[in-house]
Amino acid sequence: MKNIAQELLKIKAVFLQPNKPFTWASGIKSPIYCDNRLTLSYPATRTLIEEAYVELINNLYEDVDAIVGTATAGIGHAAIIAHLMKKPMAYVRGSAKDHGRHNLIEGHLNKGSKIVLIEDLISTGQSSIECIKVLKANDIEVLGVVAIFTYNMKKSIDNFNAHNIPFNTLTNLDELLRVALEDNYIDDQDSERIKKFRDNPNDESWFNYQ
Repeated sequence: MKNIAQELLKIKAVFLQPNKPFTWASGIKSPIYCDNRLTLSYPATRTLIEEAYVELINNLYEDVDAIVGTATAGIGHAAIIAHLMKKPMAYVRGSAKDHGRHNLIEGHLNKGSKIVLIEDLISTGQSSIECIKVLKANDIEVLGVVAIFTYNMKKSIDNFNAHNIPFNTLTNLDELLRVALEDNYIDDQDSERIKKFRDNPNDESWFNYQ
């Protein structure tokens, strides 16, 4: 959605810096950095996003029983969505607690529950897949994954297809680049360099791409 892409740029949840690349935790040099945690700090942006989440989930997954967030960035959004939809909410931890009940899933989900998994961002999709494995191991049916933004990387599409899990996002890199060009955040050459990165993040030739 164009309006959400505009909001992400306006509040600087997304930075586009082809000439000063960011370094991801994996070591990959990236011309883009996305921090959707910031969306929770801006009430107008937050409302736009949560209402869009609810509309999308209602349209795609009308038989959903509960909303589940990924730790940590998906938790806040999942809580708000569940509240708006009057559904139970839970979240999946990144690792089991080393005390108490050693939970990986926090909150109550009935066996056989049909859930939608909430992410804030999809890059390769691997973190979502790990959560899905935990949920399925606990007899929870994952209807799909919904996130605010995706880089549209082939690896994420391949990962979700391999596990037969649909995923949808409120906006994506291609839409964001169109908005960024229209609003003069970047020029045509920068846009092409970012697309080249998207197509193969491990190939740093995008940095000198003319």
